Amino acid sequence: MTNPAEIKALVFDVFGTIVDWRSGVARGAAAFLDRHAPTLDPFAFADAWRDEYSPSMEEIRSGRRRYVRLDVLHRENLVRTLDRFGIVDVPDADIDTLNLAWHRLDPWPDAVAGLHRLKQRYIIAPLSNGNIRLMVDVAKHGGLPWDAILGAEVARAYKPSPAVYTEAVEILGLAPAELCLVAAHNGDLAAARRLGLSTAFVLRPTEHGPGQTTDLQADDAWDFDVRDLNELADRLGCPG
Repeated sequence: MTNPAEIKALVFDVFGTIVDWRSGVARGAAAFLDRHAPTLDPFAFADAWRDEYSPSMEEIRSGRRRYVRLDVLHRENLVRTLDRFGIVDVPDADIDTLNLAWHRLDPWPDAVAGLHRLKQRYIIAPLSNGNIRLMVDVAKHGGLPWDAILGAEVARAYKPSPAVYTEAVEILGLAPAELCLVAAHNGDLAAARRLGLSTAFVLRPTEHGPGQTTDLQADDAWDFDVRDLNELADRLGCPG
């Protein structure tokens, strides 16, 4: 287990850990579907769109495709999702507008206050698959007080590819154990731990809706296992 006193910076998964992507994407989809597919449930559409997320990144992780930013993948995945539901003759402008739903995601209720507390003692930054402009827009929308933007576009790789984690360590000038990944996803934490990073699991039991079946508990003895970011701040001795 990591000695908490060694930790100097915290990096965060964003989609699901810091922001509620499902509600935000469904909210953006609702107005779109009112015009183009009024009988379709916006949450079902958001889930189907998200189902394309990992397979599209795997094309890049595997080397079958050169790196492109997540905004590009999201739009391609959106077109694929429209085809899946038989939604046709949609103007490009409407597709572009809906794709920006990912830029307007709301933080979980504890996220902003928890980040402000953690920022008092640690460098804090996203370590996300989202590209820089996407992360900046999400931060401005939700008031997320990052010190820097790290992640896929910096490393030109997608988690859980090792380069994403090792580049963050290098950029911040730290030893691996001095950098703690905070995430609601056990797989993300496992990849970070294999490279020597410290790890913190944050429970987000409704990321995928009320029927969520994954990441409902810590699957390993991570360095921290907390219910929200304020509990993590408590554990790390950050002022309230």
